Amino acid sequence: MTNTIAVLVGSLRTDSVNRKIAEILRDQAPEGVTVDIVDGLADVPFYNEDLDNPSDIPASAVRLRERVAAADRVLAVTPEYNGTMPAVLNNAIDWLSRPYGAGAMVGKPFGVVGATPTPYGGKWAHADAVRSARVAGAVVVEDITVSQPTVDVDVLHDAEVLDRLHGAVRALAEYDAAGTAA
Repeated sequence: MTNTIAVLVGSLRTDSVNRKIAEILRDQAPEGVTVDIVDGLADVPFYNEDLDNPSDIPASAVRLRERVAAADRVLAVTPEYNGTMPAVLNNAIDWLSRPYGAGAMVGKPFGVVGATPTPYGGKWAHADAVRSARVAGAVVVEDITVSQPTVDVDVLHDAEVLDRLHGAVRALAEYDAAGTAA
């Protein structure tokens, strides 16, 4: 198994638990898997079709599309803000969904994991990310979503939580177009 997973982190905060989760997954990726955290999402302007043309497209949006297009798979690592996915993740998916039917996520296996300090662990944000990614043309890998509450668990050190997160990365990496493990 050799592939690259582009990671979109839904929190811009430097000390974010979700950024730390992404870094752990990058640093402890399975053999043959490169986990590429796509930085610079804060620099990507809100999607505006007026900007999405060869003469005006922002360099940050071009970099985002290139990084995701170069990857074999996409993983969102995100908290939940006010019952939905953070605007930065939604915006990234908006840019990646264009041009319609030929965006950088089309046909790529997609999964979502993350943690948030609520009893639901971000499940609404994760469901929104899955829905948006599917509309953007990604192939959502079922049953790998990890929505982890941080209320009573240190997600960065809990062996069971880390095992589930690593399992999600392995399942995403092993997913093939037929929907079976490679």
